[in-house]
Amino acid sequence: MKKFNFIALSLLALSLLVPSVKAVDNNNNPFELVRSVADALFSRITKEQTEIVKDPEVLRVVVAEQLAPAINHKYAAAMVLGPYYRSSTEAQREKFYASFEKYLIATYAGILTLYDDQQVVFEPAYAIDGQKIVVVKTRVLDEGKPDIRIDFKLRKNSKTGEWSAYDMIAEGVSVLDSKRAELQNLIRQQGIESVTQLLLEKAEKPIVKKDLG
Repeated sequence: MKKFNFIALSLLALSLLVPSVKAVDNNNNPFELVRSVADALFSRITKEQTEIVKDPEVLRVVVAEQLAPAINHKYAAAMVLGPYYRSSTEAQREKFYASFEKYLIATYAGILTLYDDQQVVFEPAYAIDGQKIVVVKTRVLDEGKPDIRIDFKLRKNSKTGEWSAYDMIAEGVSVLDSKRAELQNLIRQQGIESVTQLLLEKAEKPIVKKDLG
């Protein structure tokens, strides 16, 4: 089993959370959703592994079809914008959301080239009592090394009742907070439209096999 750096491990683990929610009969239970996702996503990756090895771009399609429909990218993007949400126009925000989603798809696709049958152990569920934000705790097993703790944050849509992932915390560090700090700094320096274009350019780069040793 390979040893991953923080961001790679975080994104790989996050990808466990987000297949099509409607395709999973789990009564919209966030804990059951997390458990169901791993089988759905990685079964498809295993099935299409030959094509993926030949052309990693196949993973972009897999992510777009399996993950994107259930990622709450608008909520995450709005949190990334932070104070720049209100100072931006609706048109600017919509373009930012679209670029952010494409950026996430490309990022997940790239990280999933690292998939090598990693094992994730899910911690027991707990009573959520009407909560709209839930943390699902897991451990990623790294052979010969201490387990790596991963906490996933999911949000319930008040209108549809569906759950979706919007952040995860690996070894105490929030991926969303890290990305928010990075992009808000760029927005302050360059403006939202420049950052929107930057995300789009990053998203359009070819998906290539990653190797972190």
